[in-house]
Amino acid sequence: MPHASDADGSTHRISPARLAEFREQRFGLFIHWGLYALAARHEWVKQREGLTDEQYQPYFEHFDPDLFDPDAWAEAAAGAGMRYMVLTTKHHDGFCLWDSALTDYSVAGTPHGKDLVGPIVEAFRGRGLGVGFYHSLLDWHHPDFPIDGLHPAWREGLTNNDRDITKYQAYLHGQVEELLTRYGRIDTMWFDFSYTNRRRNGKLTPGAKGAADWRSEELAALVRRLQPDIMINNRLEIPGDFTTPEQFQPAAAPAEVWEACQTLNGSWGYDRDNLDYKSVDLLVRMLVDSVSKNGNLLLNVGPDGRGAFDPRALETLRGIGDWMRLHGRSIYGAGPSTFEAPPDCRYTQRGDRLYVHLLAWPYRHLHLPGLAGKVRYAQLLNDASEIRRLVPDPAVDSGNSQLGTLPPETLTLQLPVQRPDVAVPVIELFL
Repeated sequence: MPHASDADGSTHRISPARLAEFREQRFGLFIHWGLYALAARHEWVKQREGLTDEQYQPYFEHFDPDLFDPDAWAEAAAGAGMRYMVLTTKHHDGFCLWDSALTDYSVAGTPHGKDLVGPIVEAFRGRGLGVGFYHSLLDWHHPDFPIDGLHPAWREGLTNNDRDITKYQAYLHGQVEELLTRYGRIDTMWFDFSYTNRRRNGKLTPGAKGAADWRSEELAALVRRLQPDIMINNRLEIPGDFTTPEQFQPAAAPAEVWEACQTLNGSWGYDRDNLDYKSVDLLVRMLVDSVSKNGNLLLNVGPDGRGAFDPRALETLRGIGDWMRLHGRSIYGAGPSTFEAPPDCRYTQRGDRLYVHLLAWPYRHLHLPGLAGKVRYAQLLNDASEIRRLVPDPAVDSGNSQLGTLPPETLTLQLPVQRPDVAVPVIELFL
């Protein structure tokens, strides 16, 4: 059972029911939204461009998402086949999407003036989707967050003698307590991030922060006291309940419970001029790859400054939804198989049903090692049309027009010449 160490030295264990729910869901929506949506050039714009608080302030003064419709967001996620979401309550710039009692730097002080977290939570719960919160451990706006090599105000030789990190720690813990006591059950606490070991050009980040700076053991204990069945990710620099590979797919299945977090175009926040969108079939392959290795996929959308999803994002979500409507049972509640998939395929399995995801479409025949005599029926999942099974007899001369000798225990499927018109064809095998 996955576990993490609690502050008192005991061992926290994810309940079997919560872990089963997480693995049943498999596919979630990440939402990165904040003041940086108005800049529309990446969520790290304040740091990348070295913007001062004064230069960043116009985004605060003009944040008024008049097209904000959380029901439409939830509908788009559900239509894509997603089963949960994770929302950025606060990103590194320190801006809060809820009316925090601990700061004026929140949505309450903007022209919008109203809590955003509550309506989003309500909309997604109303669709039967799970709810998780992202919360940045960094805060480039807080006056007691010590300036370091990742801070927009960093410069060589800078000292932080007037900054008291203990005050920031109290603020961080207090805000997490607000989030976990105002909005009912929260499934996931997705912290971001610790960086004591982060290197750029071979050098550690000056003044980098980690577990001691966040009081991570105490913070995790607080989270679990307020929400006993919550899952916490691995970015507190202490053991977490699941690990979070970012912007890459693991080459092999991680030993831990895991969730890959991926973007549509390389940016988490709304990035107007970034047109490097992944195709639907690539994203579906990434989802299949995750599930085949017993992981989840958390796919991000960054709403724009008016509170709407970009049309390209909506089109992509609809495309994924078209595939999920036909093939969802190869994803939800499915996981890895003990059988070894042939090249250009991924296996997922759910009970006595084995799903063959074909990343490339072969001509006429697909050879599945170790499955001869173990499959009672085969069909294309998109339309439930039968796929014929062949077990060539090695004692029979193959001649020039029959299958040659194959390794023992190989099951051969005879495929149509025409590839099904879906992002990734799937064959359902009844074992």
